Amino acid sequence: MTATAADDSQGAGRAAARRRPAGDARGSRLSRLAWALSDAAVMTRRNLIHTVRVRELWPFIIIQPVLFVLLFAEVFGGAIELPGGGNYRQFLMAGVFAQAVAFTTYPTAVGVAWDMQLGLMDRFRTMPMHPSAMFIGRTFGDLGRMAISVTLMALCGLGVGWRINDGFARAAGGFALLALFGFSMSWVGAYFGLVAKSVQAAQSQPMLWLFPVTFVSNAFVPTQHMPGVLENVANWNPVSSVAAAIRMLFGNPHPFADPHSFPAQHAVLLTVLWSVGMTVAAAVLCTRRMRAVAR
Repeated sequence: MTATAADDSQGAGRAAARRRPAGDARGSRLSRLAWALSDAAVMTRRNLIHTVRVRELWPFIIIQPVLFVLLFAEVFGGAIELPGGGNYRQFLMAGVFAQAVAFTTYPTAVGVAWDMQLGLMDRFRTMPMHPSAMFIGRTFGDLGRMAISVTLMALCGLGVGWRINDGFARAAGGFALLALFGFSMSWVGAYFGLVAKSVQAAQSQPMLWLFPVTFVSNAFVPTQHMPGVLENVANWNPVSSVAAAIRMLFGNPHPFADPHSFPAQHAVLLTVLWSVGMTVAAAVLCTRRMRAVAR
């Protein structure tokens, strides 16, 4: 693993050195943007290659999402009735998708913490590399892994009775929204990986808040049966908003106690606001953290 990390570091460094703008060109915003994008592409490639080489990641990418679909569909499939009627498995799949992309936080946090522990972050900071490339490459690499997991879950969902009922265009919009939300959660994971004291801490800390955020939501059960305060928290939860939004876009049941509430009527807009807000906040926090570490 150490040899692989060293190879990755040297490869990324050589690529970054070739791309860094020199002289007056460094002052132009266009050149700096091109520099950032070019370095981010190198780091994305590095993270995708790392995924292929580290076989311990494969169960998390391939087996766990399929298990989630089968377990929830078979265990809860006939036990929960939806308010107003509807097929529970049609309702369930959006929740499983939302949970899977929310859990993108976990491998990102571990990956960043691992890079910190190996000293790769310090090595990258000494290279002629754009400061944001490390995080952009990490989050885009995780987006690639998430795409594989979501594809497998969709195929498995079709096998257990889930259907897309409103056409290809709206379904594509649903998957794009899911990718946007997963991208934002990956940025959140990058920040938690930066502040974790060790890889072990990065493995355990996200679970302390990921489980409550995921289950105090409409991901697996309608919120109508929750106590009043908890129902309101669940309705405004970002996991609830993305699950409700993609249910609407897939044409699946999406019951709300108050169909005139903002989360019920504007789930897509609320998901975009949550995703953009979390991405910007996490990016700012990551930048500040890196500056603090460098002092």
